[in-house]
Amino acid sequence: MRIALGVEYDGSAFCGWQFQDHSPSVQEAVEKALSSVANESVRVICAGRTDTGVHASEQVIHFDTEVERSTRSWVYGANSNLPDEVAVLWATPISEEFHARFSAVRRRYRYVIYSRNVRPTFLAGRTTWDYRALDVMRMTEAAQYLVGEHDFSSYRAIGCQARSPVRTIHQLEVTRKNELIFIDIEANAFLHHMVRNIAGVLMAIGAGERPVEWAREVLAFRDRTLGGVTASPSGLYLTGVTYSAIFELPQVQQSSAIW
Repeated sequence: MRIALGVEYDGSAFCGWQFQDHSPSVQEAVEKALSSVANESVRVICAGRTDTGVHASEQVIHFDTEVERSTRSWVYGANSNLPDEVAVLWATPISEEFHARFSAVRRRYRYVIYSRNVRPTFLAGRTTWDYRALDVMRMTEAAQYLVGEHDFSSYRAIGCQARSPVRTIHQLEVTRKNELIFIDIEANAFLHHMVRNIAGVLMAIGAGERPVEWAREVLAFRDRTLGGVTASPSGLYLTGVTYSAIFELPQVQQSSAIW
């Protein structure tokens, strides 16, 4: 039997999603909790691995098991064994044709910037602080250069192992609510550090340190060394993954999770 689950987590205390020998990971915490419910070893596959300090309001995972449990047992049993920073939102039996990573057709991220001249306190670690006055209109104009299918070599980490740097951004919006600035981005897939590098470029443009056209110029360079600063992971959230409607996965309301 294959089970799909939605998982929410605060990544501040973890080395990222993927298991690491030297530090606690979200994957390790989830697998331990599910193994406790199943009374056998469980190994999970996720839609997209997140880096150290990156959060998720809905990561999607799956695992295979011969153990029969109700969906309620998978959710509440796992949550009773998870640390406070991680929660299973939903669980559902699903076709073996489903794969959390390879069946995904789109992924969504939100980057949250706390824009004021004094550093935050209770939002530290959950937002990226920028003391500069950021112009959202300039950031919005620059973002449009990145929408569509492009070679994002300049916007991926030098050590990125993806075979191709070509990705398609379907939507890229910049909005403001009081002192919070949101960069919402949806693409077919993402490269390593792609969202954080895009955020770094847009923040430099919003601060007036670079012209609006710089976003397009960086894209044309196809050279990471000529790109901008990689923004902090603190403000980055995986907010959802889109799959074909044939899988009938549950929908989660996101408004309360990340403002």
